Amino acid sequence: LVNAERYARNEERKGYRAGHYDRTFTTTSGDVNLKMPKLKGVAFETAIIERYKRRETSVEEALIEMYLAGVSVRRVEDITQALWGTKVSPGTISNLNKKAYEHIENWRNRKLKRKTYPYVFVDGVFLKRCWGGEYENVSVLVAIGVTEDGYREVIGAAEGLKEDLESW
Repeated sequence: LVNAERYARNEERKGYRAGHYDRTFTTTSGDVNLKMPKLKGVAFETAIIERYKRRETSVEEALIEMYLAGVSVRRVEDITQALWGTKVSPGTISNLNKKAYEHIENWRNRKLKRKTYPYVFVDGVFLKRCWGGEYENVSVLVAIGVTEDGYREVIGAAEGLKEDLESW
């Protein structure tokens, strides 16, 4: 990146080495300590680890899965401590869930590939959900479209109370 050997002076030089800094990266096998080089005049990025990324993608997916499966934030902290040796803060879990919900909303608001579906099946189920210490019945509706070729596609899904779903 610098275009020069150590201590070499030449005209092709793009920047200067300025030591390194220690960084931890959480993987499914635990924390890994990395020595990240510091450069002056040149930006350093690895092809393996994204800039500012602190956890492996599979670790983030596991945290999201735990939360969506109904594991409390405090329990997720305890599980991560037992599995990887470090606790994950509630703010981190909240930020990861915001990302997950953004993906869900993008999927729900996407344009459908096909304009027509000869058959559309809509079905729902009521489930009990504990939210903030209160149990309530929540309905989940799913719309499945059948294409002209006979293939099924999930074209929509919504959850909420009965009053919320009447507009859907």
